[in-house]
Amino acid sequence: MKTSRVIRSFMLSLALLASFPSFAAVKKEFNVCWTIYAGWMPWGAISNEKIIDKWAAKYGIKINIVQLNDYIESINQYTAGQFDGCTMTNMDALTIPAAGGVDTTALITGSYSDGNDGVVLKGSAKTLADLKGMQVYLPELSVSHYLLVRGLEKAGLQEKDVKVVNTSDADIVSAFGTSSVRAAVAWNPQLSAIKKTPQTSEVFSSAQVPGELIDMMVVNTQTLKDNPALGKALTGAWFEMMAKMHAGDGQALNAMAADSGTDLAGYQAQLKTTHLFWTAAETLTFISSPELAKTMQRVAQFSFDKGLLGEGAQSADFIGMRFPGDVTVGDSANTRLRFDDSYLKMAAAGQL
Repeated sequence: MKTSRVIRSFMLSLALLASFPSFAAVKKEFNVCWTIYAGWMPWGAISNEKIIDKWAAKYGIKINIVQLNDYIESINQYTAGQFDGCTMTNMDALTIPAAGGVDTTALITGSYSDGNDGVVLKGSAKTLADLKGMQVYLPELSVSHYLLVRGLEKAGLQEKDVKVVNTSDADIVSAFGTSSVRAAVAWNPQLSAIKKTPQTSEVFSSAQVPGELIDMMVVNTQTLKDNPALGKALTGAWFEMMAKMHAGDGQALNAMAADSGTDLAGYQAQLKTTHLFWTAAETLTFISSPELAKTMQRVAQFSFDKGLLGEGAQSADFIGMRFPGDVTVGDSANTRLRFDDSYLKMAAAGQL
C-alpha cells in the first residue's frame, strides 16, 4: 500500500527533529535541488554555466545545485533536511514541508503555469464533461490533482465523478502510451510529450486558472535567517539568468532545451505557457498583490479537504502563511510558509 504524502511528511519531520538541532547555523556550503520542469530549467543552466559559483564566491560561500529525477522525492528530501532549498510549487510547499512542521520561505517566485499543466484525454474533440466515469492518471495530491479538481468544478462535476490513479511524474508519459490509460494530468515537458499522441484532446489547462500554480525556489527559513548570503547568491544568480533568457541567449536556451529532452523550438513552446517573471520588480508586484493570499487560501482549502495539512488540522487556517506587508493568513502562531520580499527588493534596487 502506498504511503500517503501526509504520513510521509510527518515521518520525515520526526526524523528531522530527531537528527538535527532545532536551529540552523551559519555555514559555508549549501545544497539546493531541482527537478525537470520548464520553469525550473534555468537552475540547471545556472549551475552548468557556473553563474552560481560566481555569485556564491561573491558572498564567500559554496552552493551545490543538484538535479533529482523524482519531483515528490526531491521535496521529501528537502523536508528531511538533506537540502537547504528546493524547487516546488506553492501547493506542495504548503502540504509537504510546511505541513510537516518545516518552516519554509518562498525565496524566488519565478513563474506561474500559464498552460504548462493540462488535462488530456484520448480521442478527438473531447471535453471536460467526457471525464465523467473515467480513470484519470496523475501524481496524486499534487498540483495536477488540484488542476483536475478545478477543471471538474468548471464542468459542474466533482472528484467523485472520476477515479484518480496515482502515477509519478516520471512515469506519466509511458503510462499514457498504454492502451488502458485514457486520461491523464501532467506538466511540461511531460505534457508536451503526451499531447503528441495522435487523437488526443487537452480539455483543461492552467491557462484557465492563471496565477494559481506557482513555481518557486524555497529555502529553510531558519537557514536563510542565519545565512542571508544564501538568499543573496541564489536571487542574484536567478535574475542574471532571467536577463540572459529574456535577451534570447542561445547557449543557455539550447542547453535548457536539451536538458528537458526537446529542441529549442520545443522548449520555447513550453516557455510560451510559462509566465516567467523576468525581473525582480515584476516578481515583487506579483507576490505583493492581495490575489496571492486569496490563491493560497483556495489552495489551503483544497489541501485541508484532502487531509494534507496534518492530522491536527481542524480547518484550512491551521497553517499560517505570511505575505509581504506583514499580512498573515491562517494561524499566526503556526506560521510555516513565508513569501519573502526582502531579497527581491535588494535585487530590484541593484543592491545584491
